[in-house]
Amino acid sequence: MSDAKYFQRGKIHELRTELNSEKKDKQHTKKKTVLKKIVANMTMGNDMSALFPDVINCMQIPVLEIKKMVYLYFINYSRTKPDIAVMAIPTFMKDADDHNPLIRALAIRTMGYINVDKIIDALVDPLRRCLRDKDPYVRKTSAMAVAKLYMHDHELVESEGFVDLLRDMLADQNPTVVANAVAALTEISERSNTITLKLNTTVANKLAAALNECTEWGQTYILEALMSYVPQDMGDAEILAERIAPRLQHANSSVVLTAVKVIMYLMNYMTKEEDITNLCRKLSPPLVTLLSNGHEVQYVALRNILLIIQRRPEVLRNDIKVFFCKYNDPIYVKLAKLEIMFRLASVSNVDQVLSELKEYATEVDVDFVRKSVRSIGRLAVKIESTADRCIAALLELIQTKVNYVVQEAIVVIKDIFRKYPNQYESIIGTLCENLDNLDEPEAKAAMIWIIGQYADRIENSDVLLDDFLFTFLEEPVEVQLSLLTATVKLFIKRPTAGQELIPKVLKWATEDVDNPDLRDRGYIYWRLLSTDPATAKTVVLSDKPRISTESDNMEPALLDELLLHISSLSSIYHKSPQTFIPNSKIRRLTHSTVLNRKYPGQQQQQPNLLDSDIENLASGSLGIEANPYNLDVVNIGENYVGDLLLDL
Repeated sequence: MSDAKYFQRGKIHELRTELNSEKKDKQHTKKKTVLKKIVANMTMGNDMSALFPDVINCMQIPVLEIKKMVYLYFINYSRTKPDIAVMAIPTFMKDADDHNPLIRALAIRTMGYINVDKIIDALVDPLRRCLRDKDPYVRKTSAMAVAKLYMHDHELVESEGFVDLLRDMLADQNPTVVANAVAALTEISERSNTITLKLNTTVANKLAAALNECTEWGQTYILEALMSYVPQDMGDAEILAERIAPRLQHANSSVVLTAVKVIMYLMNYMTKEEDITNLCRKLSPPLVTLLSNGHEVQYVALRNILLIIQRRPEVLRNDIKVFFCKYNDPIYVKLAKLEIMFRLASVSNVDQVLSELKEYATEVDVDFVRKSVRSIGRLAVKIESTADRCIAALLELIQTKVNYVVQEAIVVIKDIFRKYPNQYESIIGTLCENLDNLDEPEAKAAMIWIIGQYADRIENSDVLLDDFLFTFLEEPVEVQLSLLTATVKLFIKRPTAGQELIPKVLKWATEDVDNPDLRDRGYIYWRLLSTDPATAKTVVLSDKPRISTESDNMEPALLDELLLHISSLSSIYHKSPQTFIPNSKIRRLTHSTVLNRKYPGQQQQQPNLLDSDIENLASGSLGIEANPYNLDVVNIGENYVGDLLLDL
């Protein structure tokens, strides 16, 4: 608080006068005060660049506090005054040889920040000396200066051999120096197309040994570098993982998540399932502990956990209660917890999960309620033994008559019908009572699919579809596709009831819409119905594959990559770094004699099965059955159909 007085707008000429005052000031107290005012104004955004020559003159004062302020000013304005900045080179060279290690390190750090050609050239010799300095503080600062220099001139760094010097520093006796050398090499390898950080077993073990004496951020750097180690012999991965395991108990969440990442990576090179199982048990407690932190850390942990349990479902399998939502959790944490709850749900804990989801479905937050209702439906698809209870829960929610709850329930009930055909059709009547509440495309499409699929069981199915068709041309494409397919199903199952609807729907789909998918589907249906109704029945009413929640799983290749990016933005977005960081390197598992590609718990990903009857055209043989319909019914628009086929 005592420095608050310096944060007042100062006039350039007054500050210059004070800075150049010749009054006796043996302790340089006045100059300290003036420099503090200048730095304060610079921090507030006031332009102090006019004082550049005057501030440079203060570089000669052998007081560390003054040098820090001068160097801070210098870094801020050197790019705008490169010609004047060059005048400071002799002072930099002198400070780089100062007897005080703090001043030597400060000079090297400052020169590394400045992107001025002559200063960069002048930095080479003192930097080489400081990389071998007797003081560890100077060495560790110089290591980071190499990384900064690489950003300015990568060719200079490579030609002067600084990368080799950094590699030699990995064997340094001081763990802080090792951590900074690792951080610099990692940064350089990420930016370079020719330099790659590769660790052998000896270096990897030395880095693991340095973990105990490093700061928390140094540990993060070293753990990150261990991702560049590729085990070549049996037992190498297990030994290194055991040495890293104590980091899981660290108080810093970054250290914990990075340790988890390295252990998950090393599991790919383990051959004994027993070792993998033991390590999975060790991963559970630290991940649970992360959920006791602030909401932001919780969210990061949850997004990473979602990746981990897709590859290693045994992690956290018995800790599902930890992911039950609290009343004061923000919505982004609640939604992340819901997804993990669903994935961890099993026959043994499904009653607890379903009870929680039913309670969540009565909350006030709309997004949370929607996700909860949808999770109940997904739970029925995932675990067959709980389908009856899930249906009962969904019917209770429909009775609440809350608009968005009803619509979400109808969407998931459609999936349940697909999963368990001919089991729960008795509830269709209840669903039809809520048609007036449907105003969202997904819910409309789901209800239309139900009406078309069970058109022969719903007495007034033609009337219900006609109500939806009233706004056909104004509906989204998703609804239009469902209406087209449902009308064709109605016509095939109940020709008399559908004969008035089918011509106008086909005409709309082929003439009055612009969407090519809708138009093509209309043409295909029209041709099928006009040439061979028996084939049309076989195609449209063919048995569809039962849906599965495995379609929710991430693509194995993307999951492999994201697991190598745990504790980064990529693991939060669940997107490859290349999608939001230009020129970032792709991480892949490197081949090794002990690389194990058989991941326990990973199943073959199923395609996302949607309600697209056109897909059935290539799904199998299309047997021709005897025409069960009166051809006169099919020929309602015979002349028009003939003209259409000629156009095709």
